[in-house]
Amino acid sequence: MVLPNQLTILRIILTPIFLVLFLTGEPLLIQIAYLVFIIAAITDWYDGWLARKFNYITEWGKFMDPLADKILTSTAFIAFVAIGVLQLWMVLLIIIRDLIITLLRVYADYRKVSFSTSRTAQIKTFIQMIFLYYILTIYTLKTFGILHINYNYLFEILLNARAIYFAMLFITLFTVITGITYIFSNRLLIRKMIKGEN
Repeated sequence: MVLPNQLTILRIILTPIFLVLFLTGEPLLIQIAYLVFIIAAITDWYDGWLARKFNYITEWGKFMDPLADKILTSTAFIAFVAIGVLQLWMVLLIIIRDLIITLLRVYADYRKVSFSTSRTAQIKTFIQMIFLYYILTIYTLKTFGILHINYNYLFEILLNARAIYFAMLFITLFTVITGITYIFSNRLLIRKMIKGEN
């Protein structure tokens, strides 16, 4: 259990803590939830850096690290569905897409088959995280009473429901498209795995 793997486990542990704190609706606890999310995100960057720099790469880590990332981002999306900021159907599409691709990768690793990862999939992850950081940061700043009172008009602009809806719609469509592209580009390998060929 090398350090990067320990950080991955820590990220998984921090995820439900973030969710519980965030959904309390208490300003102070939401602010703490924000810090928990940031710490979890930092462990993602740091464990990857450690694994590459010191060659702490294990089969367990190769599987669990991206899974922990998906658990964290999916939980954050679900949290915003719970408070009415995001649409459930969009979040479900994103989670289902990630689940299908993750299962394919797990089975491919089991069969010792290497799938290609597209650049668009990496862009997808980057856009998702930027979007989550944005709404989480603005929503958290809104919990500070003095800011909420003095800059409420600004928060209404930054958290405009229509703008968030269309931004999330774009992210959802882009995520689904990257999933379809991923399956299409690896269709021959997937067909071989289904047929049990090497």
